[in-house]
Amino acid sequence: MIYDKKELLEKVKRDRFGLQYASDELRGDKEVVLEIVRQEGLELEDASDELRGDKEVVLEAIRQYGRALEYASKELRGDKELVLEVVRKYGDALRYVSRELRGDKEVVLEAVRQEGWALQYASRELRGDKEVVLEAVRQEGLALVYASEELRGDKDVVLIALRHSRETSILQYASDKLRADKEVVLVAIRENTEVEEFKFASDELRGDKEVVIEAVRRNKWLLPYASEELQRDKEVAIEIVKQDGLLLRYLDEELKENKEVVLEAVKQRGSALMYASEELRGDKEVVIEAVRQDGWALKYASEELRGDKEVVIEAVRQCGRVLEYASEELKKSLLHDSTTISEALQLTQSEINSVMQEIVSAKEQEMTTQQGDGTTQNTESEGR
Repeated sequence: MIYDKKELLEKVKRDRFGLQYASDELRGDKEVVLEIVRQEGLELEDASDELRGDKEVVLEAIRQYGRALEYASKELRGDKELVLEVVRKYGDALRYVSRELRGDKEVVLEAVRQEGWALQYASRELRGDKEVVLEAVRQEGLALVYASEELRGDKDVVLIALRHSRETSILQYASDKLRADKEVVLVAIRENTEVEEFKFASDELRGDKEVVIEAVRRNKWLLPYASEELQRDKEVAIEIVKQDGLLLRYLDEELKENKEVVLEAVKQRGSALMYASEELRGDKEVVIEAVRQDGWALKYASEELRGDKEVVIEAVRQCGRVLEYASEELKKSLLHDSTTISEALQLTQSEINSVMQEIVSAKEQEMTTQQGDGTTQNTESEGR
């Protein structure tokens, strides 16, 4: 316990906190308390009851930190002049004001303009006041959750909230009627691309092709929330694989057999060929597009096309080492026809030999690894 004013003020200058260690006499010393709350407003908590009811002291405390209003006397928490000064800077401090002032429109408007979340502390009546709620959702869209049921069904309010949301779904708090409103849902999808607003749309709109396409264009992972019919729709599937060809993997088997869908997928990511139907992995047009995008896609082509000179040369243009996936017959043919391959690939004989040496080295390394694994297994068997 500290009884000396000088010692206490020195401690406060050094540590910022100190009133909790002060004697009752010093906690009631206005000069001491003013000095302390100017540095740390929350120290008001340890001031005497009399000074927590002193307007000058409380103003100094809340100017340093608005939340200090929590420790002001009941009378001052109901002082409109003082409260307005606080909420203009710290809207969230509305939680500490008197019940009467939480129902005062002027006070609440100032609070929600500074901090939309403060709407939760407003009176029931003001949470149903359109002017107040509009100010709140302009500052923070998600404040809609604290609006009255009636205003969560007001199109103007919800549209404003959607345009001022931050990483959290707003649509889930709108009325059922508005979650079935196409304009509202499209705004939700377009404004909040990082949030899965679409999954909160009505069943009817999750079966609306325009809405679904708009959703999957912005977020490819939203397809499972579309109606079953649209999950099998070609146009929707094309929008998805245009974003990421490898998503072909998650599409309906029927779509993996659709040439138009698969072509779009392999144009975006050649290796998507691995998820195409067996028939399309044997379709020359599809495979050519795949290997143009990624030579390694040759690995997933049908056996027949891995023996097709045009396909293999197109793949090797992208990456020489993929020649290892060509049929043995074609590899031998190309090695003996160096003029054809050098012209097609615009490579010198030396570069072709280098490519082949890489392939041979890779094969030898693979065989050595396999032999090593076999030796290890035999040794372990003998040990047992």
